[in-house]
Amino acid sequence: MDYKASLNLPKTAFPMKANLPEREPETLRFWEGLGLYRRLREKRADRPRWILHDGPPYANGHIHIGHALNKILKDVVVKSKSMGGYDAIYVPGWDCHGLPIEHQVDKEIGKDKADMDPLEKRRLCREYALKFVNIQREEFKRLGVFGDWENPYLTMSPDYQATIVREFGKFVGRDIVYKGLKPVHWCASCQTALAEAEVEYDDHESPSVYVKFPIKTYPEGLKPSLAGKKPFVVIWTTTPWTLPANLAIALHPLYDYVAVEAGPEVFIVAKGLLDETMRKAGIGSYRVLETFKGSLLEGYLCSHPFIERNSLLLLADYVTLDQGTGCVHTAPGHGTEDYETGLKHGLPIYNPVDNRGKFVPEVEHFGGMEVFQANQPIIEKMRQDGTLLAEEKIVHSYPHCWRCKNPTIFRATEQWFISMDKDGLRSQALENIRKVRWIPPWGEERIYNMIANRPDWCISRQRAWGIPITAFYCASCKYLLLDQRVIDYVAGLVAREGADVWYSRPAQDLLPPATRCPKCGGAEFVKETDILDVW
Repeated sequence: MDYKASLNLPKTAFPMKANLPEREPETLRFWEGLGLYRRLREKRADRPRWILHDGPPYANGHIHIGHALNKILKDVVVKSKSMGGYDAIYVPGWDCHGLPIEHQVDKEIGKDKADMDPLEKRRLCREYALKFVNIQREEFKRLGVFGDWENPYLTMSPDYQATIVREFGKFVGRDIVYKGLKPVHWCASCQTALAEAEVEYDDHESPSVYVKFPIKTYPEGLKPSLAGKKPFVVIWTTTPWTLPANLAIALHPLYDYVAVEAGPEVFIVAKGLLDETMRKAGIGSYRVLETFKGSLLEGYLCSHPFIERNSLLLLADYVTLDQGTGCVHTAPGHGTEDYETGLKHGLPIYNPVDNRGKFVPEVEHFGGMEVFQANQPIIEKMRQDGTLLAEEKIVHSYPHCWRCKNPTIFRATEQWFISMDKDGLRSQALENIRKVRWIPPWGEERIYNMIANRPDWCISRQRAWGIPITAFYCASCKYLLLDQRVIDYVAGLVAREGADVWYSRPAQDLLPPATRCPKCGGAEFVKETDILDVW
């Protein structure tokens, strides 16, 4: 029996075969020839306006599944709003600046990238970005996404660049921009500072070491117990490469600490971590000589374990009993809490690591070594000198560069920052977070806590492809000229000629006529070389 004849089905001209490889280009050409997006705007011109101004993708490669998910979901929303009676406008655009694009260009240039003229590198970056703007535009069209594709916004267009410069000037006008020596995430591979948002955390194997710092001076009350013995304060760290920068050891003022005898040596650790420390050191027999508060040792000195230098014993409330010894290795040039402690106690913000992640030549024993490769030689040096108490390997969450995926380091460098607390910036941000409807709702608390606890925003990058930080230095007295009026003047030049003007013209041509140094009256200036992180 022929069952097909018994089915009540509509008669259509649809072909049995979809033939998508031919049909899809035909459909796209038909829509484009029809001017479909333009005609939709004309049809909806008298309706309430609804705009999706797209957060731009980087113009640094072909689209991938993440791009597709992003654009298709947005297109569904825009089309649903149009069908709901709105004049639903989709404004596409591309982020054409930044590390992702320069990173790709650097790979193509190879070993000559360090010596290349900034203008030439910027030209190559611009060409690379424009190439992928055109490629991605066609790929997004093939997803069936409707938008004003012939008039996207590009962050490398002069008007957009000028707007960024002016916005930077507004922050300067609020007196919340400053340049300072502070520890920041640093990628030695990309040779630039990174913001918190550019850091990804992944598992990393590190050496975990317990290190003996010989005690040099200590209170009278401990002298009877320590007489004739070798006393040490024991610290714990998973970054032995930061030990050359050690300047202090932090203890908690209210915790109980013990002086523990093990053979001819005496170790000072937090009482709550004593048993674990001795277990890690493989010491089964030991005797507590003294118990005292951490505050007793404030201001006394230890010797560095392998460098001729003192290490100051000081107090800090952030010391915990979660792990380690309760005695915290402190290097003000390599950590946020270390930095703040160093400022409080007048310690130098000492960073002996260069932009390539190598110790500067002056570092005793390890000058010129890459810091991660120096971990084991540092451990062996301490083993030979008798200052290594214990060693093991641990796998823990560690920051990595979001672009090159290499582990980062924390090092003090001169960077530009926007203060989060000056002029109420943090409080304004937190107040406005509460005014937004968040989808999904849990996003609200996540970003609220992120803003509430984040440090000052590091806005400088040591790259060539981006918007310059429009600051000047007096050639005579090094005075920093950072003025909103001057920045607005530069923005006018950028609007006409693009940001390349910063690199193609001398400093004097970029300043308002007759500009002189407010400090010494000099007329010669030098340009800042860092660019802006504009996230």
